[in-house]
Amino acid sequence: MTAPFHPEELEVLTLGRSSVDLYPEQHGVALADVATFRKSIGGSPTNVAVAAARLGRKAAVINRVGDDAFGNYIRQGLREFGVSDDYIITDTNLLTPVVFCELLPPEEPSIYFYREPRGPDMNINVDDIPADAVRAVPLFWTAGSRFAEEPSRTAAMEALRLRDRGAHTVIDLDYRPMFWDSAAQAAEFISPVIDLCTVAVGNRDECEIAVGTRVPDEAADRMLERGVTIAIVKLGGDGVLVATEHERVVIEPIRVPVVCGLGAGDAFGGSLCHGLLAGWDPAEIVARANAAGAIVAGRLMCSDEMPTPAEIDHVLKTGHVPERVG
Repeated sequence: MTAPFHPEELEVLTLGRSSVDLYPEQHGVALADVATFRKSIGGSPTNVAVAAARLGRKAAVINRVGDDAFGNYIRQGLREFGVSDDYIITDTNLLTPVVFCELLPPEEPSIYFYREPRGPDMNINVDDIPADAVRAVPLFWTAGSRFAEEPSRTAAMEALRLRDRGAHTVIDLDYRPMFWDSAAQAAEFISPVIDLCTVAVGNRDECEIAVGTRVPDEAADRMLERGVTIAIVKLGGDGVLVATEHERVVIEPIRVPVVCGLGAGDAFGGSLCHGLLAGWDPAEIVARANAAGAIVAGRLMCSDEMPTPAEIDHVLKTGHVPERVG
């Protein structure tokens, strides 16, 4: 299969993971009582690549999927979204992960991962890392969960070594308790990654894991002191703090009726990638990313529901989330 664009055109490269996500079509009921589901491509770094592609960026994912129908579904779906699957390896020993969500409550859904004995993304190894692409791509994105197991941990560190802290190297702190034995173990392996990145983004809990405090300004200070040029702390209903050496701004929240909170952070991430590549002011970047997250929070799906530039413009102009614009 050929990529949807030439390799030298690649703008955004994300590292792991992909899954098949199943969303209940009946809202407000327990998972055991759901009768039907909608299927979509999932996995945070994969969704970020899809979101960036929806905004016009040429994106690809480094990952592994199973040698099964769901692995084929992910490959095909990514290409339909305009995301290259050239760096996705087929793992013949493991199945493509499946994830169910329970929308109780929709703001903080429960997530059930079926990754036994482990997800193929945790088998990503150094040989899977396309060194030339990692060095050359304008924006490289990885997530804290990538460091939970070997050989994925060593592969991700090798990718960051290849980057040599070149702009833009982004860490989504992405603390998922189900991937770790303890919070202390997560802190041991996520915290050092900050020293290898130029942009760090996470919520209060993730900042506490990474830098030892959930106080937003203190967390931003600690990340900046370690060489990050842009520190972003998500404040939930209080908005988003974005801090650089020269400015510090809290972007006000956009209130929406939440349908499913799962994809909001990934939409935020894809828009963040787009804004960084565009060279916008950090406050503008985060304001647009915040609007992108609000749009997806008001929709059921993740990758299928990522916003267009016109939809983000509409939210920033009107303060209201559209069903579809552009």
